[in-house]
Amino acid sequence: MSAGHDDPFHHVRDSSVFELPQFVLNMLGVKEVRLPVIHLPGYDFQLTKFMVLQVVAGLLTLLVFRSLAKSIAGGKPASGAFANFWESIAIYIRDNVVRPTLGGHHDAHDDHHAHHDDTPHQPRLGHESTDHDPHPEDKHLPFVWTCFFYILFCNLLGAIPFLGSPTGNINVTGALAVTAFTMTFIVGTQALGVVGFFKNLVPPIDAPEPLKTVLTIGIFFLELFGLFIKHGVLAVRLFANIMGGHTVIGVMLGFIAAILASPYPALWWIVTPASIAGQVGIGLLELFVAFLQAYVFAFLATIFIGMGSHPH
Repeated sequence: MSAGHDDPFHHVRDSSVFELPQFVLNMLGVKEVRLPVIHLPGYDFQLTKFMVLQVVAGLLTLLVFRSLAKSIAGGKPASGAFANFWESIAIYIRDNVVRPTLGGHHDAHDDHHAHHDDTPHQPRLGHESTDHDPHPEDKHLPFVWTCFFYILFCNLLGAIPFLGSPTGNINVTGALAVTAFTMTFIVGTQALGVVGFFKNLVPPIDAPEPLKTVLTIGIFFLELFGLFIKHGVLAVRLFANIMGGHTVIGVMLGFIAAILASPYPALWWIVTPASIAGQVGIGLLELFVAFLQAYVFAFLATIFIGMGSHPH
């Protein structure tokens, strides 16, 4: 979606144009950097800024995973600041989100005891799952890790001037929520079967007939509706937090131009430092929110997978 300059929020929306400083455009010898239209049979497909940034986020996610895989290849521990930083985050997601939520009966402390016979060079992320693995829920780690790192990079791209956060678009977060819902359904049906998945929506009801039948039907449709609502909230929560943060930053910087157009332009010397200081403060908060919202999405998606695959 390309937004015109009459839209006060066009800087934080998706667009077919990358808005760059005028001196950069002059160096490139162009008036604007407009993304091409791909002509398909019977349809013209417009590339947009967020589409390109989503590909960048995907490549960054792949870079992190491949660098970690190479670092721990052959049973070596991760080495280097880059690998250790991302490994620490991956381990945190594993030991504090996936294993406690999907396993329930063991935690990171149990993991250390379970592997106390490992050699000193056993990598923390190099353990392969087997039939005797005390953590069978690790098979869902790739999905949760991918959700976290992909959303994180989508969020962080918005901290780079003249780019943007694809997660500030409801279509992007909606697609992510559909992916999480699909994963919940797949894991749930694999664990309980299709009929069992839907039966699991209703907790055991200890009531006489016909009241039990009425309550079962009512609760079933309520929980089925709630299943869609919960995943819909995933999309709205992520979109609202990312879009809201960028909008606040844009409004703060807009005060600088607004005061020049006001009857009191002399106040520019007061408003400008205050606006810049506020923007820096909100920008730092946005870095925290980028990590937090990626974690919240991954955490809630894991909870929904556990609710759909474990009997009440």
